[in-house]
Amino acid sequence: MSRLSIAAGLLLAGLLLAGLGVPAAHALEPSERLANPVLEARAEAIGSELRCMVCQNESIEQSDAGLAHDLRLLVRRLLVKGDTNQQVIDYIVARYGIFVLLDPPFERVTWLLWLAPPLILAGAGMMVLLRARQRRPDPVVAALTPDERARAAALLGEEA
Repeated sequence: MSRLSIAAGLLLAGLLLAGLGVPAAHALEPSERLANPVLEARAEAIGSELRCMVCQNESIEQSDAGLAHDLRLLVRRLLVKGDTNQQVIDYIVARYGIFVLLDPPFERVTWLLWLAPPLILAGAGMMVLLRARQRRPDPVVAALTPDERARAAALLGEEA
């Protein structure tokens, strides 16, 4: 390999590693920011607890989706109005359902959500254990014929 291709490979590897260490950028637009830093910090804390209903794996603070933008504005509007953090969360949950929470509480409606993964793992583990414990029958070996017995005895140096 030439020195140029090695240098290019190292540069590419360095850029990839640097990109892995960069945290995800917030999708918050400058126009959405509140002038009051305390309210803005509360809004970001609430937004990090709420799921983007479009992306589903991101909070509304991280998402670029239009619905996430609308929810960020709603959170900030409610905070400016004077609502507490819990009142804002309760309002949004009442509107969009418990699924909007990134960390839903353990309630009757979310039992399946919380219990399904451990139950599936336990079931899979039990199946593996049962399969491993199943005894396979020993293969049936046919009895030796008199000629085979005589030949075996001769090979072993015994009398037939």
